[in-house]
Amino acid sequence: MTASLKKPATSLDGPSAIATRIAPPGAEVWMVFGMRLLLAVSALLTLYIGSGVVLTGRWSWLIFAAYTLHSLTLLVIAHYRAGFWHGPAMYWVDLGWYGLMVWASGGASSPFVAFIFFAILAASFRHGFDTGAKLTLGSAIVVTAAVFAGRSAVVLHLLLLRATFVLALGYMIAFWGGLAVEQRRRLALLRDVSRLSNPRFGVQHTLDSLMEKILRFYGGTTCVLLTQDGDDWMLTTVRHPSHGRAIVRSRVAAAAVEPLLDLEGGAAVLYRVPARLFGPDRAPAVQLASGATAWTAIDPSGCAAVADLLDARSFIAVSLPLRKGSGRIFVTANERLRRNDASFLNHIVQQAFPVIETIELLDRLASEAAFRERQTIARDLHDSTIQPYIGLRHAVAAIRNQAGADNPVAPELERLVDMCSDVVTDMRRFAHQFKSGRQQEPELQVALRRQIDKVRTFYDVDVTLDAQGTPAINDRMAAQVFQVVTEGVNNICKHTRARQATVTLKEEEGQLAIVIANPPDGHGAPAAFVPVSIAERVQGLGGTLDVAATEQGTRLHIRVPI
Repeated sequence: MTASLKKPATSLDGPSAIATRIAPPGAEVWMVFGMRLLLAVSALLTLYIGSGVVLTGRWSWLIFAAYTLHSLTLLVIAHYRAGFWHGPAMYWVDLGWYGLMVWASGGASSPFVAFIFFAILAASFRHGFDTGAKLTLGSAIVVTAAVFAGRSAVVLHLLLLRATFVLALGYMIAFWGGLAVEQRRRLALLRDVSRLSNPRFGVQHTLDSLMEKILRFYGGTTCVLLTQDGDDWMLTTVRHPSHGRAIVRSRVAAAAVEPLLDLEGGAAVLYRVPARLFGPDRAPAVQLASGATAWTAIDPSGCAAVADLLDARSFIAVSLPLRKGSGRIFVTANERLRRNDASFLNHIVQQAFPVIETIELLDRLASEAAFRERQTIARDLHDSTIQPYIGLRHAVAAIRNQAGADNPVAPELERLVDMCSDVVTDMRRFAHQFKSGRQQEPELQVALRRQIDKVRTFYDVDVTLDAQGTPAINDRMAAQVFQVVTEGVNNICKHTRARQATVTLKEEEGQLAIVIANPPDGHGAPAAFVPVSIAERVQGLGGTLDVAATEQGTRLHIRVPI
């Protein structure tokens, strides 16, 4: 059996919940598939009861019957397959059907030309302007081809009117549909930016997550963040997964980043190559000064040097609104970027970075308060915990001395004295580190191996550690991973009779995967369970926990975002 730990469901309060209640997730799917079937049925009824529709051939009605069957099949599939949808290709199939209908029902005088707007409208509001515009141009071509393919006389003025109407109205639908799709994408990005990352991951993780979201939104190749760190600069680069290593951080001198800082300070800069030959957006390099509402053309030579340094044809550069220091963010792309893309990036930066600075300030205040609290707890720990263990060690040593070396229990008493001494030493070291607030323990793998050696000595359980594929994680995450692994191994020692166990740390789909497993202990399959302590830690990290308890053994599979 498998038990899963999932994130709690979100509350139904707020605008998003109201939108969910008004328009369920499957409403759009059912509307599109249902309207397609309605159009197909209405076409058949029009042929049955209408006298003004003249078919080209005797069996032309089979085209309408086949399209009705096609629409009904799609609706049935959508009913039995939750989340079923189709891409732009299906709308081109619809366009082919409508072309056949126009050809079979009189060409330019066919009443079914209006069906074409269903495909244009659905594609535009689902996939954006580019798809809708291509479908509009294709629709005009299909209508023209269907009219000329018919055997009836071609009415040129009626054909011209139909083709022009399709192009004009289709372009308007594609334009407004593209605006709606773009607005939904922007709102989704703003919502994701507003969601703060887990504080355990630190401010750097929040910055990395923000850059990855910006890169995905623009479909760019790289996102470069340049921030001042004292006399030096911190350069963080997030690349598209196809370009190798995703995130690279490096500390560079001011002279090395001087070309990136030559751009006008406080302005949003847009550079495109090649530029348009005509229209108001033909300048290759433009900027939007701070507080201004109009874009102005600038000398493209400086931007060309920056583009060459970033190895990009187009880029957006926006200054960061930092209270301390300065910085700039760059987004590069192979495709042509637009002015509204740069304006929206400036809006994102203006919203996100003040919040990130506030998080950093609160984190520093919390760390200072925690330092003072640690000093108090360390003193209490020494007086209330370490001293009793020292007394216990002295008592066990006294009993060992009274028993004498010839007593059969002397070796066990000696072992208990050694265990007490090790515990006192570890607790004193922990109290000192806890009081000072300095992380003096070795790296995660070394700490885990040391803990495994203790388990092998105290419990006689052979634990194999495979951490070769462990991704780079920060100290906060490493401390949590250490506690999760320690708790999982202790559960094996305390609650099973297994003498072997394995611990595997690796990266799975951009997440840290922790697998803790032990073979069967010879008493059948254990009952299904969820380790409460581990589950709470994993939930606090925003991860998932799967527990598989079978006759082949017990396996904990933990995934934590990094």
